[in-house]
Amino acid sequence: MVLAGDERVVRERFFPKLARVLARVPFAEELVAAYYCAFDGATPLKAKGVLLAALAYFVLPLDTIPDFVLGLGFTDDLAVLLAAFNIVRTHVTEAHRTRARETLSRLKPGAAASA
Repeated sequence: MVLAGDERVVRERFFPKLARVLARVPFAEELVAAYYCAFDGATPLKAKGVLLAALAYFVLPLDTIPDFVLGLGFTDDLAVLLAAFNIVRTHVTEAHRTRARETLSRLKPGAAASA
């Protein structure tokens, strides 16, 4: 099943990739909010599928525009994420966004290890 495969890939690769590219990704909060929404038990299956597909596109190494291309590398990832958000925007809650901001504050360089 594609959804199960995307879920496994996203669970394994999302935070390691985010940690590597955090300084270069201006839409990190939206990415992390999408992650929390995708794994929220209250999110409908269709919305989960859309979000997991978008997040899998972010974590997988094959992109339309490779991530290492300075200035353009994440534009395709952003386009895919924005399209997914447009479809499922009512399911990404303020709780997902708050948790995303808290997570990012812990991941940013210089953040206290106990945060």
